[in-house]
Amino acid sequence: MSQKPNSSSPPPIALTIAGSDSGGGAGIQADLRTFAAFGVHGASAITALTAQDTRGVHAIHTVPRAMLRAQVEAVLGDFKVGAVKLGMLATPAIAREVARLLQQRPRLPVILDPVLVATTGARLATHDLADTLRRHLFARADLVTPNIPEAERLLGRRIGDRRAMHAAAQALLDDGARAVLLKGGHLAGTRIADLLLAPGIERWFDHARIKGESHGTGCSLAAAIAAGVAHGSRLEAAVEAAIEFVHDALVAGYRPGRGRLRVLDHIAARPARS
Repeated sequence: MSQKPNSSSPPPIALTIAGSDSGGGAGIQADLRTFAAFGVHGASAITALTAQDTRGVHAIHTVPRAMLRAQVEAVLGDFKVGAVKLGMLATPAIAREVARLLQQRPRLPVILDPVLVATTGARLATHDLADTLRRHLFARADLVTPNIPEAERLLGRRIGDRRAMHAAAQALLDDGARAVLLKGGHLAGTRIADLLLAPGIERWFDHARIKGESHGTGCSLAAAIAAGVAHGSRLEAAVEAAIEFVHDALVAGYRPGRGRLRVLDHIAARPARS
């Protein structure tokens, strides 16, 4: 018996522009699983291919700018995209190309995860990418989500405690960011504090540290925020839901490979939606 086409409205759509992780724990793969967990249709434009597993990053091949441009234009020309998540951009040339493409859609919400170094310590960007992100994408992004090492690279200063986190987040706003979620997981302590700072918003999110070293948390967090925005959530609410989602996915996480890194279980943490 043939089935009738589903006449209900399609789900919200989010686009991730990021690198591919062959191990499946981070990058495009984690973004798409996050979108699916939030009931969002995920589209993607791949900036780089990585040979990556739970032990490290073994090779990186960046995608030609023309191919990246074709991917983004194909998605934006056909789909009603509700939010864009930016992850690994790898080189200044790719970052500038992405900035040019997004300038053509000035009202499209953008969540920028300034990926510079992998959890394993492998460099995922050229030395001069941090400056390019600040110059070309900060002002375009609705939210920038650096961790402590990324913020230190962006600002050229050490961040050692919560007071320094607040000063760093303010400095990123002064550099042009519209809003900053500075993730405090790299600071010592049994609890983790993340700071959301924007004009009219200052909120600390405090939560317990989960033991073990994990992979893909930053990608998944930014993707979850983008998914919330695509659903129509306000930024603060989207950030709160995303932090809770990543925490639950980490609790349910597992080690799929021989390396020490755990990956998130995005499906187990799937949030309930009314």
